[in-house]
Amino acid sequence: MSNMKKKKLTPVQLQYDKLVKKVEPKRPIFKNCLKAFLVGGIICAIGQGLQLFFITYFNFNEKTAVSPTLTVLIFVSALLTGLGVFDHIGQWAGSGTGVPITGFANSIASAAIEHRSEGYVLGVAGNMFRLAGAIIVYGVFSAFVVATIRITIIWLGGM
Repeated sequence: MSNMKKKKLTPVQLQYDKLVKKVEPKRPIFKNCLKAFLVGGIICAIGQGLQLFFITYFNFNEKTAVSPTLTVLIFVSALLTGLGVFDHIGQWAGSGTGVPITGFANSIASAAIEHRSEGYVLGVAGNMFRLAGAIIVYGVFSAFVVATIRITIIWLGGM
């Protein structure tokens, strides 16, 4: 739509826009935000519960309990994606499932499942990180920028 605002619309296009605005159902923005918030919060609460479980029953500390917690969350979300359950949760909750690490695992698992008919090398392995690749690239780049800023602050503070 932003490109359409830049160029002049014909009278037919303007008429069509009016018709679309009249017929298009109103989106329940508050309800969608509430569902996303609740589901994202529930996923994070489950993660916190898992972390406390590992701390309590396996004598991990807060730092060492993070890895098994994330591993369980990733495994469960990939399993639910394979069973087709995660898609239903994601359609109901919207972006609430995409924010935590479970959304990342879902994007990798769903791409692998979608392209499995093309074979393991070109299908699964080749397309698994297509969507997640951008997340990995920007995550690494952001970590580099933050580390550079941190090292610069330490170096300037040491002078």
